[in-house]
Amino acid sequence: MAGTSHSGKGLDKKDASKGGSDIWLIRINEFGDELWQKTLGTSQDEEARSVIQTADFGFMIAGNVQNAANGFGSKDVTVTRLDKNGKVLSELVLGGRGLDEVEKMIPTPDGGALLGVYSRSSAFVGSGKMEAGSSAINFQPKTSNNFGEGDYWIIKLSKDNKVEWEKNFGGKGDDHLRTMAFTSSGYIIGGESRSEKSGNKTVGIEEGTDIWLISLNTKGEEQWQKSYNFKNRDILMGMNVINTRDGKNSKGVLLGGYTQAEGRIEADDETFWMMYIDNDGNEQWRKHVKGESRKKEERLSDLKMNKDGSIVLRGTSAEELGKENWKIVKLGDSQIDELIEKQNIKIYPNPVSDYCYVEIGFEDGSWKLGDGKSEAEITLYDMGGRQLQSLKTKNKVTKINTQNLIQGAYLVVVKTDTEKTANAKLIKK
Repeated sequence: MAGTSHSGKGLDKKDASKGGSDIWLIRINEFGDELWQKTLGTSQDEEARSVIQTADFGFMIAGNVQNAANGFGSKDVTVTRLDKNGKVLSELVLGGRGLDEVEKMIPTPDGGALLGVYSRSSAFVGSGKMEAGSSAINFQPKTSNNFGEGDYWIIKLSKDNKVEWEKNFGGKGDDHLRTMAFTSSGYIIGGESRSEKSGNKTVGIEEGTDIWLISLNTKGEEQWQKSYNFKNRDILMGMNVINTRDGKNSKGVLLGGYTQAEGRIEADDETFWMMYIDNDGNEQWRKHVKGESRKKEERLSDLKMNKDGSIVLRGTSAEELGKENWKIVKLGDSQIDELIEKQNIKIYPNPVSDYCYVEIGFEDGSWKLGDGKSEAEITLYDMGGRQLQSLKTKNKVTKINTQNLIQGAYLVVVKTDTEKTANAKLIKK
């Protein structure tokens, strides 16, 4: 866990304040017991914004520092890498001449990280910032200029916490990066934009702020840009990649956010929304999620897809700003299955004790079992993606033995001889 602390040593906090606000890290085990904690900071104000676990089971923490000694602008980005026991391995400060705020950091398969920064600064040109005193802090100036008031600044860090490449994206207005995701083809960067088509922004806006997505390959080269409009001021907050069952490829991306009311609240303002897009950014569907109660001011913070296919949306809810409560909405996997992909198999009984039956039927008539020619392969996976059973069938209904399975959730995947696929969840009692 990473947060911002204004506290000195005392009670649960074991380290003294470094001065101003600090970054406070706490590592716990699966039972909530503390393993270690650490306070990071200087005499200036630091704030924590994102923490990830790296491929070597260590951690990287990204945050912001105001008016850093030997820094670049009014607010810079700070990244600290620690080993699994909390020992600091390296520290990095990045920035331009102005204000830079990190919004998101995600791990990359090579053990490094991708940083997403909301940048309101130009490139830093001048006397290079060297190490601060005797500390081993690496200062890295921004080398790309902004196109407008605020831009997306993307930085790829190596596993050694060094800059491999950086890119700047924006139009002439204000573009605010919010979140990022790793896909099988690279990265998707998302936020909201007030910019018309300008700078290196190749899509316009309809009204207010629209959602703006950029797809990059792993080298940071642009693959596509897309813009989406809900209403006046649209805010993107969360992004989840939906992968194929083997985890090797991405099927699409689930986005979450809200539309901020400007003045009088109209229908679907201040309401959680979801949108699902394919790998090329083409919208498949959108949905507003009100839940059981509906307040005047509702703002999504993030959404997450669970391994069982359910989705949790979380944010705040209030009759008026300043009096917020948490709001958490969970959508069951059956609801999501209906949205994301049409199901073509039935499993019964489900939950199952000993034997169940898998019935396969594609409604479009393009493929049918039971005609003596068509064949399908039925594969059973656990929720970790391990293959447990596999069998081929020419029957519309196939009997499956589940006696040796332990209690829990499983995935049944059907693949036809014409490369059609379908899947459903099986629950073992």
